[in-house]
Amino acid sequence: MPKEVLKKYWGFDQFRPLQEEIIQSVLTGNDTLALLPTGGGKSICFQVPGMLIDGLCLVISPLIALMRDQVDNLNNKGIPAAALHSGLTFYEVKKILMDAADGMYKFLYCSPERLESNLFVDYIPLLPISLLVVDEAHCISQWGYDFRPPYLRIATTRKLFPKVNIIAVTASATPLVQNDLVNKLALKNPKVFRQSFDRPNLSYSNFLVDSKINKILDILNKVPGSSIVYCNNRKQTKKIAEALTLQGIAADYYHAGLEQSVREMKQLAWIQNKIRTMVCTNAFGMGIDKPDVRVVIHHDVTECLENYYQEAGRAGRDGKRAYAVLLYQKKDLIELSVNVANKFPPIGVIKQVYQSIADYLQLAVGNGEGIYYDFDFAAFTQNFKLEPLLVMNVLKVLEQENHISFAENIFLPTQISFTIDKEGLHLFEDTFPQLEPVIKALLRTYEGIIDNRVSVHEHKIAKMCRLSIEEVSEAFNQLKLHGVIEYLPKKETPQIQFLMNRASAQYLVINEKAYLQRKKLYEERIQTIIQYTAELTDCRSKFISNYFGDAAQNSCGVCDNCLATKRKTLTPEELAIFEKELKIAATNNIPLPNFIESMKKFSEEKIWAALQFLQSEEKISITTDKEIKWLGR
Repeated sequence: MPKEVLKKYWGFDQFRPLQEEIIQSVLTGNDTLALLPTGGGKSICFQVPGMLIDGLCLVISPLIALMRDQVDNLNNKGIPAAALHSGLTFYEVKKILMDAADGMYKFLYCSPERLESNLFVDYIPLLPISLLVVDEAHCISQWGYDFRPPYLRIATTRKLFPKVNIIAVTASATPLVQNDLVNKLALKNPKVFRQSFDRPNLSYSNFLVDSKINKILDILNKVPGSSIVYCNNRKQTKKIAEALTLQGIAADYYHAGLEQSVREMKQLAWIQNKIRTMVCTNAFGMGIDKPDVRVVIHHDVTECLENYYQEAGRAGRDGKRAYAVLLYQKKDLIELSVNVANKFPPIGVIKQVYQSIADYLQLAVGNGEGIYYDFDFAAFTQNFKLEPLLVMNVLKVLEQENHISFAENIFLPTQISFTIDKEGLHLFEDTFPQLEPVIKALLRTYEGIIDNRVSVHEHKIAKMCRLSIEEVSEAFNQLKLHGVIEYLPKKETPQIQFLMNRASAQYLVINEKAYLQRKKLYEERIQTIIQYTAELTDCRSKFISNYFGDAAQNSCGVCDNCLATKRKTLTPEELAIFEKELKIAATNNIPLPNFIESMKKFSEEKIWAALQFLQSEEKISITTDKEIKWLGR
C-alpha cells in the first residue's frame, strides 16, 4: 500500500533506504524519530503515511519558505494542503482552520508559534488530527545549534491528542540533541531510525588558500555543471558574483535582504540552469530540490559542522559524483575563536541593547505584546552606534529567552478590506468609473473582502485589469483616500514582534545558567569545525559521521585526505604506469579481471588504490559489466 501511494503521487517505484521502515513504524502507531541526512527524503516519511491514515496530518515547521514549498508540491500532486504563517490575516487563518475542521485538507502546516495563538487553540478540538509531525526537530533542544523556544511547547499541544502518534524528523542532531528532543517532545517508547551520514558520491575537500576568488574560479573551471558558493555576509555575495561574471561564468547573488520577488526570480533562474552559479548566504537552499548540483563551495568557514553538513549536502543529490569544497585562511580560524565573545555577550550588554530597541521603537514599559514593529536594522545600528553583529546576536538571545520574535526577511502581503456597504460602493463606482475595474476585480477574486481584511496580490489584480503594478497600487491609494477601503501595503522590512509586554531593561529575565551552558556548547561546536577544517589526515566523511553518532563509518576513499593517503601508497612513477596500462586496456576492450591479472607484479592493495584514485579523478570509469572506460580528463 505505501508503495502504491509513492508511485501514484511521487512517481517512484522504490523507497530510499529506511523510508519504508519509518513509514511502517508510523502506520503501526509508534512514536518515531527519523534522523536522515540532507537529501535523504524526510518529507516522504510523513507524507506517505499521512495519505494512508484517515484524518488530518498536522506538520509543525519553523520555516515559511519550506512550508510554502511543500504545500505547493502537495497541491500540484492533487493532495489538498494548506499552511498557516505570519503573512496571513486573521480572516484567512480562520478560513483555513474552518476548512481543515471540515476535512478539506490532508496536510496542515504551521509554525510552532501558531500553535499558541488563541484562534488556533479555539479550533484544536475541532481538527480531525490523526498524525503529528515535527519537522526540523533539532530546534526543540536548547543544546542544539538552532534552538527555538516555541518548540518546547509542542509537547503541551500533543497532550490534547493523547491517541495521536508523532513523528519527529531532522537531518542534523548530535547524540546529545537526539536524547534531549526525545525528552522534550515526550515521545513514548519511540522507534529511532538513523540513516548513515555517509555520502559515497560526495567528495569533501578543504583548501588553505591565499586567494579565495582565484581558487573558486579554478574549481568552477574544472568542475562543470550547477554550483553554489556560500558566503557569510551579503556584500561578499554580490562582489563574488560580479567577479565570476567578468570571467565568463553565469553567476548571480542571493541573500535575505533582497525583495521576495527578486529572490524568487533569481532562484527560478538557477533551478532552470539559466544561472550556473548562485553566490549566496545561508538564506538560500532550504527546501530547494535541485538534484544536479555538482559542487558546493564555502567561501567562509561556517559556525558549526551541522550547518556545513546541511549546506554541503545540497551537492550530488542525484547520486552522481559531486564536490563539497571549504576554503579558508588561518585568520578565519582565529576569528571563529574570537567570535564566541561576540555571539554570547555579557548579560549587562544584552539589557543595554534591549533598552535601545525599546527606545528606537518608542515602546513604553508594559506595552507591545503580540505587536509587529518595522525594524530598520541598518538605521538602528547606525543611530545607536552599535556593532551589527552584536545586535544580531542579542536579537537571537532575546528570541531564545522568549522575549521577542525577529524576522529578518518577513513578507507580509498587501491587506485590504472594504469600509463601506454595497449601496455606498455602487454610488462610488458611478462617481469614479475609472476605479470600477479594480473594485470589481477585488470583489470577484477575494471572498469575504467586504467584511474582513484579506491578503491581496497586486500582480493578480494587475493582470485582470490589464494595468501595471504601479497603477494598481495607485488605485488602492485612491480608494483609501476616499474612505472606500482599509489598505495596508505589503511589507518586506525586518520585523520585531514582542512576545510579551516590554519589560524594564534592569528587570529583564535571562536564564543565566542555561545561557552559559549554551555558550559552552557553542564553544565546543566552534572547536569542532576548526578541527574539521584544519584536519590533514583523517577521512572527512568519517569525521562528520562520527560527530553525528555514526561510529561505524568507514573511510570514504574520495575526500582530499583519503586521496592523499592513496597517493602516498603509490609513487608517481607507479601511478603513471597504471594510467598508461589502463588506457591501453580500455582501447583494447580488456575486461577489468584480465587487467588485474596482468598487473600481478603490483600488490593487490596498490592495484585497487590506483583504480580508486583514477576513478575519483575521473580519468577512468568501470561499468557494471567490468569494462574499463578511458575518460582522459
